[in-house]
Order: sequence, then structure tokens, then C-alpha cells
Amino acid sequence: MAGAIYPGMKDRVVFVTGGASGIGAAFVEQFHAQGSKVAFVDLQADAGEALAGRLGQGAWFRRCDVTDVPALQAAIRDAAQALGPVTVLINNVANDTRHEAAETSMDAWRKGLAVNLDPAFAASVAVYPMMKAAGGGSIVNVSSINALWGPAHMATYVAAKGAINSLSKGLAREWGPDRIRVNALSPGWVVTERQLELWLTPQAEAAWREQVALKDRILPEDIARAALFLASDESRMMTGQNLIVDAGRL
Repeated sequence: MAGAIYPGMKDRVVFVTGGASGIGAAFVEQFHAQGSKVAFVDLQADAGEALAGRLGQGAWFRRCDVTDVPALQAAIRDAAQALGPVTVLINNVANDTRHEAAETSMDAWRKGLAVNLDPAFAASVAVYPMMKAAGGGSIVNVSSINALWGPAHMATYVAAKGAINSLSKGLAREWGPDRIRVNALSPGWVVTERQLELWLTPQAEAAWREQVALKDRILPEDIARAALFLASDESRMMTGQNLIVDAGRL
């Protein structure tokens, strides 16, 4: 594993939503490489089971629709029974499907929030008692720079990510006395299989390079390493913040 080693992460129990592919899989892999016990959920059963099988001991996977809040919270409880109390939560799951705002029904709007916002709150509430009993913990809410500059055709996603930033602030203030830190992590355009398949054309990438200070691609591992820092004791006095990893786009 390239990158920094955080000895304090060994044997910590980490829970990741949307951990079977893309940035989520990088979270799972990087935390597991630190010696953490990593539980993760995803709708992609085959990919999730393959990842857990490859990592072996200390990896726990369950197929879960995170819009089913009782199922998500049950998965967190079951993971804690299997691995121990969760003291690091990575709220990663999201869907950035493009849409025309004027043609978006209220049902579609609510479904977008049900994926991009509700699971972060539900999972945070589920881990709160464990973290409080453990004397503290770290919650990392994956946001996006899109919440800060507001691209077109992503109104639901942008609104949800803006709310993620505010949720992080509010929970950080409320749960700080319990030594529970809550921070947002805002990636720029990360090159994942989904982005390559749907949107990352040579023309789009060339335009992106004109907008950023650092010209290399942002990889899932870059975001996972930032999350490791936020989860570790190295950031012990950092809470309520939004860590931006965007190659200098903003």
C-alpha cells in the first residue's frame, strides 16, 4: 500500500456505505490495508462479495439498499456484532445521475435525496451510541465540490451534497462533547469506472485540465487517503470542516 501508515487505525472498526466499487472500494481497501476491520454495504452483491473475499479476514459485506433505512441500520448493528463497535463511519453512497431540473418530478427529487442525503443521517444516528460508548469516533461524509460551484443538470445531487456539508457542521457541534468528530470530504472529478463509462470523454478531460492547477487525474485512492487522515488521530482537533480534494479546481 502506497501512502502514509496510521498505526492507530489498526483494529478499528470502519463502516462504509457504497463500498463495492469506485471511490467506495478504495475506502474499503485502504482502511483494510491499515489493519482496520472494515464492514461495507452496497447494492452490487457480486462486486461486494468479490472485494470482501479478496481482502479476507477483517472484511465484512452485506448487500443493502441504503434507501431502506431500517435495513441500513440493521446492517450497522450486525456489523458491530461481527467486528466490534463502529468508531469510523464513511458515508459515501451517492448517485450523480444527470437530469433537467424543470422536468424532475417531486417523486424523482425525493428519490434523489433518499440516496444522496438520508443514508448519511440514518447511518450517523445508528453509530452514535457506539461511538459515544467508545469515548469518541470519526464520521466522514463524502460531499462534492459540485455543492460549492453548482453545475447544471445536477440539481438534486447538488442540493443533497450542500445539505451533507451543513449536516456535518451541525452534527460536529452537537456531538463534539462526546468526542465524535464529523467532517465532510469533497472530491473533484475522480476517475472511476462509472465516470469513464458515462462522461469522461477526451474532450471533457481536456476541458477539465484547463480548470485545475494540478493536471494529473484524481484517483479513488487520493480520496481514500484523505479519508484516512480524517478518520485517524492525526486530525483529532479537526471537526465540522470540509476537506476539498479537487486538484485546485475551486
